Amino acid sequence: MPKRGKKYRAALEKVDRTKRYTFEEGLNLALQCAYASFDETLDIAVRLGVDPRHADQMVRGTVVLPNGLGKVVRVVVFAKGEKVKEALDAGADVAGGEELIEKIKEGWLEFDKAVATPDMMGQVGKIGKILGPRGLMPNAKLGTVTFDVAKAVQEIKAGKVDFRVEKTGIVHAPMGKVSFGPEKLMQNISTFIDTLIRLKPAAAKGTYLRGIAISTTMGPGIRIDPLAVKTIVG
Repeated sequence: MPKRGKKYRAALEKVDRTKRYTFEEGLNLALQCAYASFDETLDIAVRLGVDPRHADQMVRGTVVLPNGLGKVVRVVVFAKGEKVKEALDAGADVAGGEELIEKIKEGWLEFDKAVATPDMMGQVGKIGKILGPRGLMPNAKLGTVTFDVAKAVQEIKAGKVDFRVEKTGIVHAPMGKVSFGPEKLMQNISTFIDTLIRLKPAAAKGTYLRGIAISTTMGPGIRIDPLAVKTIVG
C-alpha cells in the first residue's frame, strides 16, 4: 500500500479511530480534514444487514438530493420524434436515435448518464456491451427508461443519485461538495439515509444499519454511530 502524504497523516491525527461520532460531529470533522486544492466531494458508506446474494435482500434505488451534487452532469437521451425536442428543452446535452447510437459505436462517450424511451431500448441494446460496463445503460428500475424524458433529465441534472448494495453489503454514494457547508450536506445525508431506511427489504433480519462512515475525496474515513440516525431522520 502506498505511503500516505503529510497532509493526509495530519488529517488522520484529528480523527479518533476508536470513536463513533454523531453526524454533526463527524461531518464537521470531515470538513476540517479536507485539504485538497480542489473542491472535494463528501462520500458516505453504509454497511447494511442484508445478504445481496439473495434477490429479496437486494437494496437498489435512486434519490434526488435536495441540494444536488454540485457538479455538471452530462445527459444523453435516446429518443425519436417529438421526444428529442422534449429532452433537449429539459436540458439534455444530446438527444437522438440511430445517429446517436452510431456515434457511440464509433467511440464517442462524452456523457455521464443516459436516458431512453422504451421504444428505443431494442436499438440501445445493440450498444449494451459499451454502455453496461461503464454504468451508462438506461434502466427502468432507476427511472432512466421512460417516456417522461423531461422529468428524467431534470431529476438527473438536479442531483439524482443511483445506488445499489455491493456484494459486501455496503452502499456508497456521493453527498455533495465540501463547499456546500455542513447544513446543506446534512440535508443531503438525511434524505439519503431516509431513502435507505424506506428501502429495507422485508427479508432483512436483525440490525439494518450496521455501520456508517463518511469521508472527503482525499480525507480519512470517519465512523458514525448508526444510532445517531434517529437525530437526522423523521
